Amino acid sequence: MSEKLLEVTDLHAGVEGKEILKGLSLSVGKGEVHVILGPNGSGKSTLMNVIMGHPKYEVTSGSISFEGEDLLGLKTYERARKGLFLSFQNPEEIPGITVENMIRTSKQMITGERVKLIPFRKELKAMMAELQIKPEYAGRYLNVGFSGGEKKRNEILQLLMLNPKLALLDETDSGLDVDAVRVVSEGVAKFHNENNSCLIITHNTRILEDLNVDRVHVLMGGRIVEEGGPELVNEINENGFARILEAQAK
Repeated sequence: MSEKLLEVTDLHAGVEGKEILKGLSLSVGKGEVHVILGPNGSGKSTLMNVIMGHPKYEVTSGSISFEGEDLLGLKTYERARKGLFLSFQNPEEIPGITVENMIRTSKQMITGERVKLIPFRKELKAMMAELQIKPEYAGRYLNVGFSGGEKKRNEILQLLMLNPKLALLDETDSGLDVDAVRVVSEGVAKFHNENNSCLIITHNTRILEDLNVDRVHVLMGGRIVEEGGPELVNEINENGFARILEAQAK
């Protein structure tokens, strides 16, 4: 059995007085890949934001622990230092901060150590080449003027350079063409190993083709209503959520 990395227990959370997560529980082991599927509005992105500590969301009950430590009392940057990383569904544009400076500064904040410039730039250049990102983009402001695909590849660049313990990927593959999905999928596969884990929200399961999925969770109405192995992905790809919705209606 895998060592537990993330443990979410009976989580109730929402925004502006509206409860969205209604008693959600899941556990992610070290080295595992977990997938969250569900209809729009079921609470998937809320879960990711709550795990990462977005101040907009309020946890009313339940717990979240990471490597056995309570996360709920920690701010977002403190959770990042512990080894959490969130790839956004819609990455923000940040004028005034270049891609290179953002990643280098983040790496220094996480490790607490000075990042030497020449080795860092060499590694960054190699990672950008693998993700088919033009080298001059390192000097551009973060996501400013980037296409949707460029923003998503830049998210994976950050993932590879920062090398967190847990990657929370919120529809990183949304809005991408076939070639861009392949590049992103290969990037996630390059990141994942026995010492880290992935929790992935997706509607386009091609991102999973290069990964060995351990567990699939179906989220509806703020709760996990069904769990299974990778065969559940195949069923939903073929038949949608019809069977699960019918079971919930009974």
